[in-house]
Amino acid sequence: MEKNIGKKFIEFTKYDYSTYDSDQEVGIASPSIDMPYDVSKTMIDLPDPALINLNNTNIKELIEERRSVRHYSKNSLNLQELSYLLWCTQGVKEIINRTPTYKITLRTVPSAGARHPLETVLLINNVKELESGLYRYIASKHKLIQLTDNSNISVIIANACLKQSFVAKSSVAFIWVADIYKTIWRYKERSYRYALLDAGHVCQNLYLAAESIDSGVCAVAAYDDNEINRILGLDGENQFVVYIATIGKKIKSNL
Repeated sequence: MEKNIGKKFIEFTKYDYSTYDSDQEVGIASPSIDMPYDVSKTMIDLPDPALINLNNTNIKELIEERRSVRHYSKNSLNLQELSYLLWCTQGVKEIINRTPTYKITLRTVPSAGARHPLETVLLINNVKELESGLYRYIASKHKLIQLTDNSNISVIIANACLKQSFVAKSSVAFIWVADIYKTIWRYKERSYRYALLDAGHVCQNLYLAAESIDSGVCAVAAYDDNEINRILGLDGENQFVVYIATIGKKIKSNL
């Protein structure tokens, strides 16, 4: 394999190479807010995230207590908590029509140009009121759709994460998918940098939100890209997994 690919990535995503017009600049309509999904699937309603009772809202303490947690108790997350976590990481606060062909969303996390290229897929292992399986969060509607109820999906996903078994033992694994054209439409090749930055913003929100409900998170960047994309039915070029994080209730004696 050729060396210094990372250096070339930094070089060729500099503004110096953005010499062509973006699709926004030539008047092409902005892509849809949500990546296309099967509208025939039943939507699963999520509770109002504002109704949750939090254990801690002191931001200083949440930041100080934040750490990666790979071992979880057997206690389940509930649907209210999952709704809250999804809202904190990708919640849509407002949809704004800039022009008839240019639409943006304002969310609970920052994103370059408010493009928000990330979609959330959920591996559900231990959540009250939801059967285990793979789900997708439809951010614009704050609802879920189930992608598969394959009883072995947690092991399949954990194996794709280089056999990290805690992925299958978590309550939920958040799998963030970059639908990169949402950002390329405006920012061209620079978009690949921005998608990585966006993923960091989202995951940090998950860490802090989890602390407020006595839960722990572990970010995962070690996974087989081709395999995880294949499992999720992604082409690996226009849509691809960019980050993963597991979450579960803390074990009080966990070190």
